[in-house]
Amino acid sequence: MNRIKETGSPPKEGAKVAHLLGVSLDKADGHKRLTRAEKFSVVGGSEETHGRMTETLIKTTEELKRKGRSLEEADPREIGDLIRKHSSS
Repeated sequence: MNRIKETGSPPKEGAKVAHLLGVSLDKADGHKRLTRAEKFSVVGGSEETHGRMTETLIKTTEELKRKGRSLEEADPREIGDLIRKHSSS
């Protein structure tokens, strides 16, 4: 799964930048897991936890996109509500 999109250019001065970061420490198998996407990164965790966190953030960012809003435009409470919604589904 390669969801990396690098533009190569830094954001314009004064531009608002948002990025979600999921971190888990429950790995016991010695694997180092890292998933990076345009608007989120997931680090660590067991295979199951890492997969659940990644899926949650994919669904969260996709729902924002369907609503016509970017991560930068969304209210932090709305983002939290979406993450809770998608982590339980």
